[in-house]
Amino acid sequence: MTSAAFPRSTPGFPLRAFMPRDWRWAALFGLFFAVLLAGLVEGQIAHGDRGITPINSSGDFLASGILIDVTGDNAEDAREKGWHEAQRKGWTQLYRRINGSDGPALGDSVLDGIVTAIVIEKEQIGPRRYVATLGVQFDRVRAGQILGVSGRTLRSPPLLVIPVYSIDGIEQVFEQRSAWQRAWAEYNTGQSAIDYVRTAGTGADTLLLNPGQIGRRGRVWWRVILDQYGAADVLVPIARIEYSYPGGPIRGVFTARFGPDNKLIDSFTMTGPSPAALPDMMEKAVARMDGIYTGALAAGVLRTDTYLVLEKPVEKVDLPDAAAGEEDALPTETDSSAPATPAAGIQSFTVQYSSPDVDSVSATERAVGGVAGVQSASTTSLALGGTSVMRVAFRGDLAALKAALAARGFKVQEGGGQLRISR
Repeated sequence: MTSAAFPRSTPGFPLRAFMPRDWRWAALFGLFFAVLLAGLVEGQIAHGDRGITPINSSGDFLASGILIDVTGDNAEDAREKGWHEAQRKGWTQLYRRINGSDGPALGDSVLDGIVTAIVIEKEQIGPRRYVATLGVQFDRVRAGQILGVSGRTLRSPPLLVIPVYSIDGIEQVFEQRSAWQRAWAEYNTGQSAIDYVRTAGTGADTLLLNPGQIGRRGRVWWRVILDQYGAADVLVPIARIEYSYPGGPIRGVFTARFGPDNKLIDSFTMTGPSPAALPDMMEKAVARMDGIYTGALAAGVLRTDTYLVLEKPVEKVDLPDAAAGEEDALPTETDSSAPATPAAGIQSFTVQYSSPDVDSVSATERAVGGVAGVQSASTTSLALGGTSVMRVAFRGDLAALKAALAARGFKVQEGGGQLRISR
């Protein structure tokens, strides 16, 4: 008996004729997923309700919490009078804070020349009345000459800040706005010894700086990210918020970490009576975090990882297994018959540069201070519109400093044991 089923093969009609063109289908599916992925990435980057732009992080002096209550002919006149009064009160507050006494009374025209910004903390404007709480920023170079302090303070290398906010066990950085992100954005870092590099949390920040990144240990990817933001290393302040019950007390556990290895520096705990106290808790926690990082800098804990500095090549003495434990050792005696070589310690050099205005002075000091091996850079002779002189403390000799400045994009000329730089 024969079966009525279809034959297993048909003579002259190969089975592969029933199969689709595999490469065309693969290309079609690949294109579909590429478009889908591009849409997801664009949505991840273009989300408009994430970032908070940080306030000015310059090293200007800041006088804050100035109470103003004035009247004028109209709203605009009252506001102008209020700002001038804030400048006068701010100068008195700043001079008293630095020198411990009331300083010389400066006219409005002089104050206009040394004030860089008016920070509005609270403001109420009436038809003829102006009531506000203001802050006044004074230019560090110009005001420093009157105050009798240096126009440049010793600060750390630029350190990228990744503020991690944890709630209900879920960590986030810039995925959405948080009280922790806002506190870091609104904190005035100009008075700190730490040179913070803060991001707005928009664009590619959400992809590059996320909770997963702080868990990576590979230096190669860290170097790429830090180079994008002009930083030498990374700080990871973590805030974990715990709620007892709706409307009840809150508890915050704050941890200060540092470096690609996520090294623990210190931690502390704060409490609040209700969720309404969260913004104030965050503001105080950021100030305390800054104190922790400043103390760690003074104690030598915030030591930049050698493998994260792109401008400085990795040398044999920098390898972990080479001269382990001898980084801070004193120079040893050498054979008197051998030629003397200078120790590779910190030396001070004179660097000249053009300073057409105040902004160029601050920009040049920041750029030189960020060069690998530079411990400090301060202007000792200021000549606006001419050539200023900077004193640079550098770990190495003059030739090494010249090479490091050239690698940073400066045109360097040497003469008489001094350097002259330009762009």
